[in-house]
Amino acid sequence: MRRNRVIAILLAIAVTFGVTAVWSAATIEREGDTDANVIEDAGSHAGNENEQKKKGGNKVARIFAAPFKAFGKLFGHKDRLQRMTEKDAEKFESVGVMRVDDGRYPEVNNPGASGSAKEHLAAGRSLLLSGRINEAITELSTAASLDPKLSEAHNLLGVAFDQKGMADRAKESYERAVKVQPDDAQTLNNLGFSLYQNGNYRAAVDRLKRALRLAPNDDRILNNLGLALCRLGKFEDAYKNFAHASGPLLGNLNTAKMLERFGREEEATKYYEGARRIDPNSTFALRRLADLYQRIGRTGDAQSAQAALAALNQATVASAGK
Repeated sequence: MRRNRVIAILLAIAVTFGVTAVWSAATIEREGDTDANVIEDAGSHAGNENEQKKKGGNKVARIFAAPFKAFGKLFGHKDRLQRMTEKDAEKFESVGVMRVDDGRYPEVNNPGASGSAKEHLAAGRSLLLSGRINEAITELSTAASLDPKLSEAHNLLGVAFDQKGMADRAKESYERAVKVQPDDAQTLNNLGFSLYQNGNYRAAVDRLKRALRLAPNDDRILNNLGLALCRLGKFEDAYKNFAHASGPLLGNLNTAKMLERFGREEEATKYYEGARRIDPNSTFALRRLADLYQRIGRTGDAQSAQAALAALNQATVASAGK
């Protein structure tokens, strides 16, 4: 019993400090857009829908997963805690549609010179998803050349060029896809996010709003639009999109995180306070508030937040020790 109580205390400490440490270090050695990574850490979808997941995910998440696996073994609940850890770790990986776990490339049928446009498209799609970007570009370029009206080939070429860092070529490919199929919400989303990543925020907002009119409840488009609006300083509009995508709690947290990233700490506290009104037991919001209050000179509020956090920690320890 005493051993379990000690372990429970250690677990509570790990949970309290681990969440903030993961958030603050979440973008270290991460691929993809930094702002998108920040909101993905909370479970929000953002970025390019067709982007490949990178093998291994976030190193920070794997580091913090290890203590929880150890606690699971000590308590004798290994399977349950391991499944939770894996699910949490997936939130820290790059956005995408496929995960390659064994490090081996899948077999891709080579259509050859006599292959049809759709055959080259299928091969290019498979190569793109397996991370063989240069080969994918070859196959997708062939498909687009054989059938210039094959919008998916242009769209996936845009994804491939984005992954190569070739922003102008990506934009050209997405625009060709949109010209062929102007009502494709995901292509507009990909174009908008590409523009956003390259600092063309007003054009990004325009394309993402067009995408949203076609898919009003698509959380990825909503979050991408929220990110672009943040870059234009329109945080209240950004909050509305974040909240529509993931609910008011995450809407407040995502907006607060972005305000913090831009050094607007006093404004960030308002959204963290909003998150606490929705979930008074949000240890993440409490820790950020305690830190921010201290920074902006609200010492009394910082002490109150720290006291509330300590009370929650004690409750966690007491619950875990039963």
